[in-house]
Order: sequence, then C-alpha cells, then structure tokens
Amino acid sequence: MSAARAGALAGLCALAACNPQAPRATVRSSPTATASPTPLALRITARGTSTQPVRLIDQIHNRVKYDLLASSAESEGPQGSTRVYVTDARITFHGKDGSTLVATAPHALVDQTHNSVTMLDGVRAHTATGMTLRCDRLVYDRTTEMLHGDGHVRIVDPKGFTATGSSFDSDVSLTHVRMI
Repeated sequence: MSAARAGALAGLCALAACNPQAPRATVRSSPTATASPTPLALRITARGTSTQPVRLIDQIHNRVKYDLLASSAESEGPQGSTRVYVTDARITFHGKDGSTLVATAPHALVDQTHNSVTMLDGVRAHTATGMTLRCDRLVYDRTTEMLHGDGHVRIVDPKGFTATGSSFDSDVSLTHVRMI
C-alpha cells in the first residue's frame, strides 16, 4: 500500500470516528401513568347571506336525513358532543319513504349528545302532499327519525281537516300522527 493511500485511509477513519451518532431514544414507562387524550373543544361561528346561507346536512349511507339552511350558526363543545345553535332555520326533513317536511323557525339547536334537532320559537311546516303544521317547538330524533311537537299544535290536511292539541308525535310525512 502506498503512503498516500495509507494516509487517505487513516484520514477517513479519523473522520468516521469524529462523526457523532444521534442519541438513542429511551422509553420510560410508568405503571401508574396512562395517557388519555383530551377531546378538542372547538367554537365555530358561521354567517351566511340571503344567497349563500349556512348549510348543515345530515347524511347516512348516501341518504340525506335533513338539510338545514340558516342565516347564522355557532357551535361549541368537544367533538362528539357538539351543540350547534342556528338562527332563521329552514330544515327539510327526508323520511325513509321519500317524503319531505319543510320546516322554518327563528331558532334551532342541533345537539349531538341528545342526537336531536330542536326548532324553537314558532315552527311552521308543510309536506309535499299539502299537510301543514304549526307548533311552538319541534324536536326531530335523529335515531328514530320521528318528530315530537308541543305548544299550540295545529295540523291541517289538504282537504281542510284541522287537528289541534298541546303536543303530537309523528313520522316526517305527518301521516301517522298521535295528537295529545
């Protein structure tokens, strides 16, 4: 081996010895400490316009359960238990049978914890078949897809038959109504 080669080899070895290695990570475990993730709480505010309202859609397996339009929306709470407050709500509820009910109210609340949508302060609604509904409060159960209304309930069918009461339970089409 020539002296030049030996010198170059010695230089490379010296450089390799000077290259520090990254420290190895050490994992410390404590039998009493467990990591539990804290849910992220978000506060979201949205303002719509007359041509572009705030829109929330509840859809499961390509079937829309309801489509909510509003002038404003404000949500709060951790993911999975969020409450969304909306103003000037217009909600189209879609029944399993293809029927629809279009309801309007000054205020509404979408509540993930209770799995419900509540319309407040004077609800007016109508079906595609001509049924009309008025009540103070309307609650839509997202699990059963049933409606419950209370306060000055008035339902009128297309022929003019009128039913009144303090509360009712019904499907979205207003064809299976139980009035109290």
